[in-house]
Amino acid sequence: MSTLILIAIVALLLVLRQPLLVILLAAIAFAQMTWGSGHLTWIIEDMFVSLDKELILAIPMFMLCGGVMTKGSTARRLTNVARALVGHLPGGLGVAGILSSAIFAAISGSSIVTMLAIGSVIYPAMREVGYTKKFALGTVMSGGTLGIIIPPSIPLILYGLVTETSIVDLFRAGVGPGLLLVGLFAVYSVVANRHMKTERFSLSGLIGALREGIWALMMPIILLGGIYSGFFSPTEAAAVALVYAIIVELVVHREIGLPDLKAVVLESAKLGGALFPLIAVALSLNLILIENRVPDQMVDLVDDWITSPVTFIIMVNMLLLAVGAFMTTAEAILILGPILAPMAVFYGFDKVVFGIIMIVNLEIGLLTPPVGLNLIVAMSAFKEKFGLLVRAAIPFIVLMITALALISWLPEISLFLVR
Repeated sequence: MSTLILIAIVALLLVLRQPLLVILLAAIAFAQMTWGSGHLTWIIEDMFVSLDKELILAIPMFMLCGGVMTKGSTARRLTNVARALVGHLPGGLGVAGILSSAIFAAISGSSIVTMLAIGSVIYPAMREVGYTKKFALGTVMSGGTLGIIIPPSIPLILYGLVTETSIVDLFRAGVGPGLLLVGLFAVYSVVANRHMKTERFSLSGLIGALREGIWALMMPIILLGGIYSGFFSPTEAAAVALVYAIIVELVVHREIGLPDLKAVVLESAKLGGALFPLIAVALSLNLILIENRVPDQMVDLVDDWITSPVTFIIMVNMLLLAVGAFMTTAEAILILGPILAPMAVFYGFDKVVFGIIMIVNLEIGLLTPPVGLNLIVAMSAFKEKFGLLVRAAIPFIVLMITALALISWLPEISLFLVR
């Protein structure tokens, strides 16, 4: 009964559109009074215990790294390389936008940062050579979503924290689905723009773009190579990425100065100041729930009417697609991750695979009204109407749902680098 009351409290506060911090504080207060010691002051102690994890340091460093590269010229250089490489294909500029988004996502770990950084370069270029506004916007917004599935990914780190899953395994598992989405987007760009005029391939142009973009291209190689080889941890990788980005932008490219760096640090601090109280409360709530076997009680609760793994994953996908339309990625992970992951394990799903399934669902939510974050940010950044942005996103949403079905049905897509 207590578990049902907790679910009802969270659901009611969501319906009332209360801030996530209020929802989590109400949930943890109820959990402490029901299953814990009954002393609300212990919540603060649990927060400190929950935040005493080295991995959490990776989040602000990846945020700051993304900000530095957005302020500098990394996005432009990556886009130039991708354009020189595939611009001669039908729909080549769209493919270039997807490829450069994928590479930038492998550095920044953020959807919004990826969309704004690459979109500010590729969107005007696509419009200039005759791509429709609808397709260009869809390409930019969908390319941005790759930032939460291609490692390193801040949402994957959050999922790992609240479900106690290996971050390295999650990063490895994100590669296959990320490449699948890149491939689907690229093929669609070629097919949808097969009658567009193409650019002429120039070997000298490609060599020049590679020469200018080599420092940016080396970043994901160093970052992911170091993580997957075990040379450094995800937290150390974040530190390496940040130092590398600062040196490249300030010393090598010299596109930004110390005043710009100060502005990036202040902006990242504001974002972190909004995110870290949520993480502290969510991890504290997770601590109480696990200690009192609340996820096990919820498994027992649903076991009577969900009879098979197939039924479970279909219902969870439907739930997460709906949740993604109304909640941000971080909110959904912090609230639902600790509850759904144990259920997935009970029904035979690998916790790493389920994490990828959850992230891809929420990735689709970034393009789904009414709270699709990429739609809202794109509306402000590109000064376009919300309805046009929704229509632009529909073909890419269909492709992402196709990828989600494949990932759910074939766990090997996620696990081929993990095993």
